[in-house]
Amino acid sequence: MKLKRIIDTIEKWAPLNTAEDFDNVGLILGNESSIVSKAIITLDTLENVVDEAIEKNCDLIISFHPIIFNGLKKLTNKTYVERVISKCILNNINIYAIHTNLDNHPKGVNFQIAKNLDLHNTKILIPKTNFKGGMGMIGELKEELFEKDLLSYVKDKMNTNTIKHSPLLSKKIKTVAVLGGSGSFAIEKAIEAGVDCFITADLKYHDYFKAENKILLLDIGHFESEQYTKELILKFLTKKIPKFACIISKSNTNPVNYF
Repeated sequence: MKLKRIIDTIEKWAPLNTAEDFDNVGLILGNESSIVSKAIITLDTLENVVDEAIEKNCDLIISFHPIIFNGLKKLTNKTYVERVISKCILNNINIYAIHTNLDNHPKGVNFQIAKNLDLHNTKILIPKTNFKGGMGMIGELKEELFEKDLLSYVKDKMNTNTIKHSPLLSKKIKTVAVLGGSGSFAIEKAIEAGVDCFITADLKYHDYFKAENKILLLDIGHFESEQYTKELILKFLTKKIPKFACIISKSNTNPVNYF
């Protein structure tokens, strides 16, 4: 199958112009006229993923995070980015990235998180004005939960063993905002929306002060917040192009470890 057909299908679903300006989405490496037979879906294009692609005869890597973000001036194999690109070129593997255009999709990354948490009456946290969609999502739990019960619930539903959080407020939680990946920029928006809890990742020390005893902030980890995005992409492609083979990478690409 021509790579262009797969690209056109993806970009009809999540157009490139709905990505954030700073992002680098679309075809990262390859040629649209290439014939591809099998894709592997991953959050990150790392060397172990490329090795897995070679082992499983995949000639297309569909990655959530772009492997090239700020430009690439050399191919000396000194960095993991250079090694990934070199190995993909040598093995005729194409790389495609779908990132903030899927973050902004009304049924994208944050919709998937809300679905995992079984949130109802969902709506966009930070809507875009130029297209339908936006960053983050707000929803309601089926029933109120005490904060510690909520922490256990999120651990289970989002498959994470560690959650960093702001001070507990001794209140029940009903309304929840979610934003996959680095979401500190949306803390004020979550407070303005009047939600009880904001679930995101990559919060820094001073971000927790912004809770101001008005909201419970949960940092569940960057990888953990986005891990189900792979299934979202697989489900879409399987439905739209059922004759094209797609698999989910089993390689661990989470760079954060806990002791």
